[in-house]
Amino acid sequence: MTTAKDLFIITMDPSSKHSVGQGDLSLALAGAELIDLIGAEAVAVDGDRIVPGELPTLDDRLMDQAAAELTRQAPYERIEDWLWRRGEDLSAAYQAALEEDGELARKRSGRLPFGADRVEPVDTPAHRRAADRWREKEPVLTALASVVGIDDDRSGEEPGLDDEAVTTVVAVVHDAVMELEAVRQRRSIENAAFANLWRGP
Repeated sequence: MTTAKDLFIITMDPSSKHSVGQGDLSLALAGAELIDLIGAEAVAVDGDRIVPGELPTLDDRLMDQAAAELTRQAPYERIEDWLWRRGEDLSAAYQAALEEDGELARKRSGRLPFGADRVEPVDTPAHRRAADRWREKEPVLTALASVVGIDDDRSGEEPGLDDEAVTTVVAVVHDAVMELEAVRQRRSIENAAFANLWRGP
């Protein structure tokens, strides 16, 4: 399993008190992919740019896809631009992949037989590994989960990231999620103003 898949599973945990927006999660998943690519030495970070190395074989189709989408011409792509480009609809892609792999299952919510479906993690070795990383407060997973609002009532101390490139990626993910929230708030205000205009005095 990858950090992105572990993060997705953690956000789907039915015991979690926080729901995560698809846009926020997609940005964080793109960041998680980039961090795993750094760990695999498939990319390096130079300032705010992603410098690709050799095209690796990562034994994960979504990670292979991420590596194949890297910009390989100088001046290379900025981390922020990568997050927005790669992150588009990425949470839906991870949900589909995890359902296909039997890591997620649809459950009926409510008592009605035709109630809305919800998706929950299945008790598999991969799910247990993700839960172990979360329970052990693995720094990268904890940092990315915190960015999307999942902290499990943990202490306020920051996770200790000991890699400068990883720290940079997490910081850029945080800024992108904040930017997305600002866009949401602006749209909400504009929609409310528009509704008031039509409602009249």
